Amino acid sequence: MADPRVLAIIGSGETAPAMAKVQRALFDRFGPGPVPAAILDTPYGFQENADDLSARTVRFFEESLGREVAVASYRSKDVDPVDAATAVARIRAARYVMAGPGSPSYALRQWADGPIAAALADRLRDGGILTMASAAALTLGVVTIPVYEIYKVGEDPRWLPGLDLLRLATGLSAAVVPHWDNAEGGNHDTRFCYMGETRLRILERHLPEGAFILGVDSHTALVIDLDGRTAMIAGLGGVTIRVGGRGTFFPSGSEITLETLVRVAGELAGGQAPDIGWEPSPGAPRSSRGWPADAAAGTTPPLRDEMADLEGAFVAALGQGDSRSAVAALLDLDSAIEARTRAGEDSPDLDGARSTFRALITRLGEASGPARPDLRTTIEPFVAALIELRDRARAARDWTLADLIRDRLVAAGVEVRDAGDGSTWTLS
Repeated sequence: MADPRVLAIIGSGETAPAMAKVQRALFDRFGPGPVPAAILDTPYGFQENADDLSARTVRFFEESLGREVAVASYRSKDVDPVDAATAVARIRAARYVMAGPGSPSYALRQWADGPIAAALADRLRDGGILTMASAAALTLGVVTIPVYEIYKVGEDPRWLPGLDLLRLATGLSAAVVPHWDNAEGGNHDTRFCYMGETRLRILERHLPEGAFILGVDSHTALVIDLDGRTAMIAGLGGVTIRVGGRGTFFPSGSEITLETLVRVAGELAGGQAPDIGWEPSPGAPRSSRGWPADAAAGTTPPLRDEMADLEGAFVAALGQGDSRSAVAALLDLDSAIEARTRAGEDSPDLDGARSTFRALITRLGEASGPARPDLRTTIEPFVAALIELRDRARAARDWTLADLIRDRLVAAGVEVRDAGDGSTWTLS
């Protein structure tokens, strides 16, 4: 029996619970027995923690999906020829291949005129499942957004040539935009993969002739059956076809043909309102035609919201002199950051949460006030809490955070002494 030919495009959260369910179902398409699988590390190959990201993804497949995966390691086009050949061989031998977060522009530079793009195209042509998430999803289209360069560096909105694998596999000429419904910016617009409406309109004006934008929401997958020429949407959001500022939304649970996507894009380009046969009700679960939607309740809340709640709890507890509750809020924030880090999340919100965590530690240290011998009893709960956090940081080998806590304590007149059986402190 021939392998299915499937292209799965995930907007974000490829190792989160909702997408674990999708990937489990994708593996089930092969039937019982082991399935050779590989993850491609190029999109994050420039990061200092690339080894850790690969290890976390391998653990995700083992623990959440019960599947073994190999790492097809091709971190740059300058890798040793033997390593490059090994990566290509692992992709060609795998029946399931996934690439995920990182930088789309970096990945494209490494894949251009090299063997990886051809190996991915062969996977779609010859049979198997290719799952492209987040940064890797961006590379699939006829053009690609250089997200880091625009959002973080401030370059003018522009397109880069993409792999164009989507058109080669399906005939769809589109720019794939994951993180479509992103809301991590808080007080600024980060929808459309951190571009926001203003920059997206600029990008739209420079799309290649006949191309449209294919937006995939966070924690959402567009699963394309290449032989059946159908697409199914699963997860917490939906998929949007957009042309010239006009868009049509297909909710989670929708099953549509590729011809429908082409027709909708054409009608949007002509200024018509496409008739897709249904309209999702405002506020209703985003599902249709009997397909089950993944309930939002019970999923992990956005880190931005969780961070705001915990910061508020910390500030309130500190204002009431309740050091125990303040420390509990800090520990909860630390756990929330660690959980998302283990899941491979990489976003401005995560950077902001780390910054907030450190700022709150500083506030806790400052709350002890100038240290005087007669204040030891007063400041002891605060100092003990900070030393506990420092011990946790040292155990995790987070020396930067451990040094920050020690320096803040020293500035407040508290000397920390490390010993084999734990840390002690005295007033300077």
